[in-house]
Amino acid sequence: MSTPIDSETNQVIVTVLGLGAMGLPMASRLARQFTVHGFDIHENRRLLADAAGIETFASAAAAVSGAGIVLLSVRTGEQLNDVLFGVNGVAEALTPGSVVILTSTVGTEAIPAMAERLADLNIALVDAPLSGGPLRASDGDLLIIVGADPLALERARPVLECLASTLTIIGDKPGDGQALKTVNQLLCGVHIAAAAAAEALALADALGLDQVRTLEALEAGAAGSFMLSNRGPRILQAHEAAGAQVLSRLDIFVKDMGIVGRATRAAGLPSPLAAAAEQLYLLGRVQGLGAADDSAVIRVLSPSKRS
Repeated sequence: MSTPIDSETNQVIVTVLGLGAMGLPMASRLARQFTVHGFDIHENRRLLADAAGIETFASAAAAVSGAGIVLLSVRTGEQLNDVLFGVNGVAEALTPGSVVILTSTVGTEAIPAMAERLADLNIALVDAPLSGGPLRASDGDLLIIVGADPLALERARPVLECLASTLTIIGDKPGDGQALKTVNQLLCGVHIAAAAAAEALALADALGLDQVRTLEALEAGAAGSFMLSNRGPRILQAHEAAGAQVLSRLDIFVKDMGIVGRATRAAGLPSPLAAAAEQLYLLGRVQGLGAADDSAVIRVLSPSKRS
């Protein structure tokens, strides 16, 4: 079945459920090319979306009515299940023949059953977790990793290509995208905690070195990496009393490293570095840093400085 088209505009309606730090900039980006509807449980996020020219609705079910593509931007697997199949879930309100694009990192465990339940309603699931922050979402500069049936992927491709500068098709079934994103998050979580400067710059400070000059020297040598250059300056800001601007919350990595741990245990593989990084993020959350930028993990290792 073809993707539903709005009879008045002759366009595919794209509905974004979850207008948070990533959902709203993605919706704003999509609104340049598509008719975009949106919903978020928080009224202030709906008001921001309205101001960005996105038509919002009082309920998720109303927002998905008539939509050909529904993009989900939620934080956890529990939220995903609730949005689709909870008391106020939208699964039964979705238009037959439409496509659900899952952009969140939720792990592989629940995806096959979820895809099957949607298929029973003639809804295709495109597993498309993404990497990048709000600014890159606004610019259409995300990395998106996709696992999906080829026919469903082709229907979702215009939306994905609007959001992504790099679109990696890793497999032909939902769950494949989550699997590769789990591997990606293992590396990112370890790099931020250690290789991308938290532990290294804490050590530099403890040894009496100038952290800015240390970072510049590390970036120029063999220790340099994307994550060092990306997170290093933010880690220096996070080490100051004022902290760093929140671009990626620390508690997201608590969730993601938990996904990594479950995946490695299920596969029977040891992952000592990932486990150590997870403990740092958990300690950060216990110390009240969950809502801070993930660069604040340096404060677990070294107290913040005075401004």
